Amino acid sequence: MLEIVVGSLRFRARWEAEAAPDTCAAFRRLLPLRARLVQARWSGESAWVPLGDLDTGLDYENHTSYPGAGQLLLYPGGISETEILFPYGSTCFASKAGQLAGNHFATIEEGRELLTELGRRVLYDGAQEVVFSEG
Repeated sequence: MLEIVVGSLRFRARWEAEAAPDTCAAFRRLLPLRARLVQARWSGESAWVPLGDLDTGLDYENHTSYPGAGQLLLYPGGISETEILFPYGSTCFASKAGQLAGNHFATIEEGRELLTELGRRVLYDGAQEVVFSEG
C-alpha cells in the first residue's frame, strides 16, 4: 500500500500494479517523497505536486484525463512539467497548454471520506506538506 500523509490527514492507496506496472515502479523509486501539495490551477477539484523537469522515463500507461476522486495520476512530462495529480472531486486534467492525460498508478482506499477536507485545505489554507511512503 502507498501511505500518504497531508498534515493530520492520512490516506492509504492501492497500487495499480497490474494496469500500470512501469509507473508504479517509477513512483516507488521516488519514495519516500516529501513535497508540497497545492490547488491545481486548470484541473478542477484536484491538487497537484509539481515535479519540474524530473525525467521518469515513462510513456503513457493506464492514462486518463478524467480521474475519479482519489485516483492518483503521475504525469510523465512532455507538454507540461512532470507532476502528481491528486483529485479530491470532479477533475479534468489540464494545464495552460490544454487537456493532459496522466498515468493512473494508485487509488485511495482508506481515508476517502477525508478527500473533501483535503480539497478545503489546499483551496482555502494554501500549500500543504505531503509525504508519500510505502507502508
